[in-house]
Formats: sequence, structure tokens, C-alpha cells
Amino acid sequence: PYVPKMIEFYLGEKPILYNVPTYMCREPEDLKYVLANMKDLVVKEVHGAGGYGMLVGPASTQAEIEEFRRVVQAKPEGYIAQPTLSLSSCPTFVESGIAPRHIDLRPFVLMGKEVQMVAGGLTRVALKEGSLVVNSSQGGGTKDTWVLEA
Repeated sequence: PYVPKMIEFYLGEKPILYNVPTYMCREPEDLKYVLANMKDLVVKEVHGAGGYGMLVGPASTQAEIEEFRRVVQAKPEGYIAQPTLSLSSCPTFVESGIAPRHIDLRPFVLMGKEVQMVAGGLTRVALKEGSLVVNSSQGGGTKDTWVLEA
């Protein structure tokens, strides 16, 4: 939620790309929304990384959601939540051959005297069939992505 405000403050313009809506559980209205909608959200530790300490609501059991609800209620300032996003899928080489797997793409921009887009990026891959987990520390993988022609 802070990047759009920084863009407006420092550049005096509106962002052209928007962030995923983020609910700050330390804010009473956001906490109320998160607790009522956990089954549809991804809830993460504020200082977490690598897919640890989080709940993916749509992939969780009711018992897991209830347990995480208690954790968030005990320390709301330690959590944020975001809507679950749809990930793209692409043909991926797996043990059995080629199969669709969910991915997300991390493009890169280089800045020197000029700003340049890198022709490609890093693609994070959910290696398990049907999984949305792309974090390498949680069983996901990575693949180089190259743009051969534009």
C-alpha cells in the first residue's frame, strides 16, 4: 500500500501499475475484513519470507483457517493479507514429459544512463501438479525466461 503513495509524493503523479490490494491487519477495518474472508485470502507474516508463516485460504482446511485466525487475532500487527491471484500456466518439462504448471514471471529493469527492460526474466514454477506454490523454499522451482523476438 505504500508504493503508490511514494510515487505520488516523490514524483507527483499517479502510478501506472497498481499493487495487489493489501490489507494491514493492524488496521481495525482491515482486520475485520481479513477475519471474515480468510478462506479467500493469502495471509502472510509482515516480516516473513519464502512462503513460511502464511495461509493460502482457498487451499486450506477449515481447521487450518480457524487456527490461523487465532494466530492473527493474537498479533494482528504481524500480518497482512491479499486476494488470492490466479497464476498463469505454461508447458513445463517434468519427469513424465511436458505438462502444464502454474508460473509467475519476475521481469527485470536495468537502470544506468537509460532504463532498459531485460529481454526475459525469472519464471517461478509450481512443480507439483495443480499447486500454486512457486516459492523455491516450499517446493517450487525456477526457470530462465528469454524473449527471442519482439
